[in-house]
Amino acid sequence: MRLMLIRHLPTEWNEKGLLQGKRNTAIDEKSLINQKAGICHNKKILEKFKPFDCVLASELLRTQQTAKVYGFDFHAEPLLNELDFGEFEGTEKETFVQNHIDWLSHPKKLILGESLADFEHRIFQFIQCYRKYEQVLAFGHGSWIRGLISIVNYGDINQMNRINVDNNELILLEVPSFIVH
Repeated sequence: MRLMLIRHLPTEWNEKGLLQGKRNTAIDEKSLINQKAGICHNKKILEKFKPFDCVLASELLRTQQTAKVYGFDFHAEPLLNELDFGEFEGTEKETFVQNHIDWLSHPKKLILGESLADFEHRIFQFIQCYRKYEQVLAFGHGSWIRGLISIVNYGDINQMNRINVDNNELILLEVPSFIVH
């Protein structure tokens, strides 16, 4: 399966360095001006891969708004929802990382608003559900996309926080058919 992944456009919380998780924050309309060139560049790349077997966005507003900015109709897929940071949503990411050392090396040990083991399982469920498609376009979130990349490259999510995915970054990922949980 070929996955084209786009992390949602920036929100005010992204600009402030705050963890959003399942908070239903909207994209920052002012950021569209700064992102215009990147959006145009990504659209040109996406044109080369059309048609997509399906276009997906998480249930959260920021990914759905991003899909609309890109001009796509989409199916809302709950498996794409961002990690639930629980009580840490709205806190500074830097402060969170300093207080949770396992976040960088062994995130699967953590339990936040959801356990990271459950989060990893959700990503594997996504792979299982969509492996029958050849090309999927998904509008998603930073932790989720990093988790998927870590699974594809290393077999689990433990390397996810050593990977960087910027807002509006387009990632092409080949997901091997042998990946199972």
